[in-house]
Amino acid sequence: MTNTEQLSILLVEDDPNLRLILQDFLELMQYKTHTASDGLAGLAVFRNHTIHLCILDVMLPKMDGFALAQEIRKHSPNIPIIFLTAKSQKEDRLMGFQLGCDDYITKPFSTDELHLRIKAVMRRCIKQLQEDEKFQLGKFRFDSKNLLLHSDFGDQKLTRKEAALLKLLCTHKNQVLTRDEALHSIWGDNDYFIGRSMDVFIVKLRKYLREDPDVSITNVHGVGFKLEVKD
Repeated sequence: MTNTEQLSILLVEDDPNLRLILQDFLELMQYKTHTASDGLAGLAVFRNHTIHLCILDVMLPKMDGFALAQEIRKHSPNIPIIFLTAKSQKEDRLMGFQLGCDDYITKPFSTDELHLRIKAVMRRCIKQLQEDEKFQLGKFRFDSKNLLLHSDFGDQKLTRKEAALLKLLCTHKNQVLTRDEALHSIWGDNDYFIGRSMDVFIVKLRKYLREDPDVSITNVHGVGFKLEVKD
């Protein structure tokens, strides 16, 4: 979306009272808001409208929020997603971040907090997508803006978070990228759940780069990671 375009939000929440309160608040904040009360209806709304950000309750009838997010990401791999949930179990938060969600808010929460989270997520997303840089990594050519990793082995389409993490590693090539810097730059926070999620993304990037033995991502114990490229 452009900076002047009205933000269009999909809100999927099965509690009718909370859905109405959030819809009224989002519209008061000048967001164009589409709503649904279950996962299947939410998917239909997503497919029939231009959506820039999704706010999904985890516990939804017909299709839960995690399954809905996976279906949405099949059509739009880089769309920002915020999960809403009354659950606080580690497994749920880990699942959300490993699916690539941009934030995770536990109920009850204030509308002001939600508004701040939306603005922070969109700020990070727009910044990551607008940065137009290309990098040569051994046999790989990385186009960060178009989220593509090119090589003679084939092209790999990256998610927005994969591309943002790889770009950050590229800007620190052959240097240590601390966990704290990566977490704050890409996720805007640093906690146990997001850290575990980042480890999953590191594993994925290693898999994409494994065809070239001169390119590797190594762990720097207790500090962070290093993208090592042999010239």
